[in-house]
Amino acid sequence: MEQKFEILYIGNTPEAISMLREHAEIQLVTYGNLIMAINYINSDTPPDAILCELSFPGSGGFEVFNMVRREKAARNIPFILLSHEYKEEHIKKAFAEKVDDYHVLPLKSAQDILDRFRFIKSFKLSKPAETEVTPSDQVFVMPLSKRIFDILVAGFALLFLSPFLLIIVLAIRLESKGKVYYISKRVGRKPFDFYKLRSMRVGADAELKKLAKEKNQYASAQKKEEIDFEKPCPRCAEMTEGQRCSSIMHVGVHEICDYWYTLQKKEIARSKASFVKISNDPRVTKVGKFIRNTSIDELPQLINVLKGDMSIVGNRPLPVYEAELLTGDFISKRFLAPAGITGLWQVELRGKGGVMSEDERKRLDNEYADHFIGDNYSFWYDLKLILRTVPALFQKDSV
Repeated sequence: MEQKFEILYIGNTPEAISMLREHAEIQLVTYGNLIMAINYINSDTPPDAILCELSFPGSGGFEVFNMVRREKAARNIPFILLSHEYKEEHIKKAFAEKVDDYHVLPLKSAQDILDRFRFIKSFKLSKPAETEVTPSDQVFVMPLSKRIFDILVAGFALLFLSPFLLIIVLAIRLESKGKVYYISKRVGRKPFDFYKLRSMRVGADAELKKLAKEKNQYASAQKKEEIDFEKPCPRCAEMTEGQRCSSIMHVGVHEICDYWYTLQKKEIARSKASFVKISNDPRVTKVGKFIRNTSIDELPQLINVLKGDMSIVGNRPLPVYEAELLTGDFISKRFLAPAGITGLWQVELRGKGGVMSEDERKRLDNEYADHFIGDNYSFWYDLKLILRTVPALFQKDSV
């Protein structure tokens, strides 16, 4: 005899409970009390899936979902949220919090729910297992050899280059009024004051928002901003007439299958650039263009290195607005590595002729960060990156 599919129902709607209980392939367990439900989930025989009402005495569905997902035994159990009324803000919140599915009561049929749960479960099983990462698993400790090297290189470089820096400072001051240096908040492993020689005209920051829309080299040429409800789902098109590949969602006056809605949402999110880098920036002065192309504007960062804010080699520190976009993404791993004056993506950028996609940059940042997990750090790897940086100092592109 085939084993029944066990569903835990958290809520108190008699019609839904009765419908599910009468299905021959479903074994239904019901709890109207959250504590008892959590205890059951953590038992030796957790359920195959969880149906939870959005609102019931003593708690709410989103609070239950977040509590359940914190339980190790329940992390990969399919979770469907049930609501007594359609509200678009609930659907948006469910999508944002990564609830597996959202249905409005009354249920169409027990078979529909069972099929949906089986699809979600098979999808989760097909994905690579996600290992839980706790803060103690990835604790950064600056290698002693790296810190000693940073202090020696930064100290000797500043002493040796001080006369040259004085000439550059005078040139900047003669071309345009304002401070010769530039300080901004950047984020490496932590926020800090980031030093550069000023290469732009005064007031350039106020123009960034407009230029980012027009000339950001990481932005897509054509961004897809909204869901296309008219375009048919390719998976539904392959199915027999009347069938859909996943459950139907009602968004305003539109009807769309869950798979096609989710896929388009992901594409929209990916099309929005996290990094901002202006091609042929019009705010750059003549002296600024020279010191940028020769990377001379980066030399004050040697002071950041001496202070311990940065390292000679690392991932580029990001402006706060960019860092905020990345903290919830897989790219947040990049922050395991120290901020650096040069690094892996810079030398790879030179190798590609100054052209690199945002995804490539993210991948390279993560790749370098991997060297700071466990005992992976190699001083010689850093040294090779420094040697590869030398030909990259004189870039042809003003980006």
